[in-house]
Amino acid sequence: MWQQILIWVVTTVLSAMLAPRPKVQDAQPGQIGDKDIPLASADTPIPVLFGTRVLSQPNVVWWGDVMVRAIVKSGGGKK
Repeated sequence: MWQQILIWVVTTVLSAMLAPRPKVQDAQPGQIGDKDIPLASADTPIPVLFGTRVLSQPNVVWWGDVMVRAIVKSGGGKK
């Protein structure tokens, strides 16, 4: 049993050490124009759909939370 735990710990540490790290200085926040988000327009007709189809340009009124928020890494320690 101890051998299995030791092997698990070693492989976990090795996989963490060998994992690729992203370059932080190259990271840029995304923009709404970068995404393939369908936009709403008053002059676009509303499609009527019967059955199962894929709409290439649907008229969407709301598309989730697309705000950009900074990632803040907090240190451990006592709180």
